[in-house]
Amino acid sequence: MRVLLIHQNFPGQYRHIAPYLAARGHEVVGLGEKDNVVRQKPVLPGVKLLGYTAPPIDPKSLQPFIASLQRAVHRGRVVARGAAKLEKSGYRPDVVAAHIGWGEALFLKDVFPEAKLLLYCEFYYNAKGGDVGFDPEFPGSADKGQRLRVMNAPLQMALEACDHGVAPTRWQRSQFPPHYREKITESHEGIDTDIVKPDPQAQFKLPDGRTLSRSDEVITYLSRNLEPYRGYHIYMRALPELQKRRPKAQFIIVGRDDISYSAKLPAGETYRKRAMAEVGSKIDWSRVHLIPWLPYKDYISMLQISAAHIYLTYPFVLSWSCMESMAAGCLLIASRTPPVEEVVVDGENGLLTDFFDHQALAAKVDEAIRAGKAMDPLRERARQTIVEKYDLKKVCLPQQAALFERVAGG
Repeated sequence: MRVLLIHQNFPGQYRHIAPYLAARGHEVVGLGEKDNVVRQKPVLPGVKLLGYTAPPIDPKSLQPFIASLQRAVHRGRVVARGAAKLEKSGYRPDVVAAHIGWGEALFLKDVFPEAKLLLYCEFYYNAKGGDVGFDPEFPGSADKGQRLRVMNAPLQMALEACDHGVAPTRWQRSQFPPHYREKITESHEGIDTDIVKPDPQAQFKLPDGRTLSRSDEVITYLSRNLEPYRGYHIYMRALPELQKRRPKAQFIIVGRDDISYSAKLPAGETYRKRAMAEVGSKIDWSRVHLIPWLPYKDYISMLQISAAHIYLTYPFVLSWSCMESMAAGCLLIASRTPPVEEVVVDGENGLLTDFFDHQALAAKVDEAIRAGKAMDPLRERARQTIVEKYDLKKVCLPQQAALFERVAGG
């Protein structure tokens, strides 16, 4: 089987399946933005890597209301030109897999009409029942609803052309219109539980040189970017009460000041600065450790020493960090929002709390830590959940490989 995997930030969601398919004897080619691809060469054995360069689109040509569609079409055309060069060289893939976002999949069927197109269906935007309008601090509007239709336009174009799709969770699949759901399979990318596992001897070094371990009381919170979609504003409002309740606790906050999903702010503003202005004077900053980014090994060590890990999210894409924290045996306190509820059962393998109630969040964390070893069964069942349902090597990779083979066979 010849497989072409396309992702602007390659490998993205194909990080594990790409070398897995190659190891099974399939011919695997990865295509992404050139700078991203170059960084991946040492970690993807057996995968032929190709890069494309996307020239910046002229900002003067962008119309604000349809800019997302214009960018998607622009990128789609760039990728199609690169794919056409492959086709002219004689390359004929059996399956072309691409992320539904960013427009990369728009014209692939025109270049490779005989290949099966398999989309990674991460998210479909809806005006109700999802992220939009969920948070009253950032309400929806008629204008936002119209913009969502424009944002969905390239997704629909790709869905019309594809042969099949895959979504990582049941809830994410449910966000797609019913007539598309029929050709979308639910299958998670998987968590490497051989790497992400409990370690009672783990240590974590703070930026100031101090070392923390399981003997310390460490409360952790992590998000790629510190923003409302991942409940940063709620966590920061809970932090003063948490510090009162847990006077010996150390608080690690990992995340950057960029924006991945939330509303853009005026120049010079960040959600961290807003939180500082709101509650900064009530916080003992000597016990708070702000870290923009961690190497993966250090990130796992942080989870392994955590006394309680907090994960908050809008009804949106489920973060890998939620499931990795469970695999590491964390005592997880998470928001009662989809798709978290697919994985976390309150009182069984973690604790759930109302997303907006920062007082309840502080109380829940305090009570959980006070319970001490009585919470160990939750930690154990959290890991058991990931091992049984989402283990990378034993569950998810075989499922994904079988899906590729089924799609290739029609």
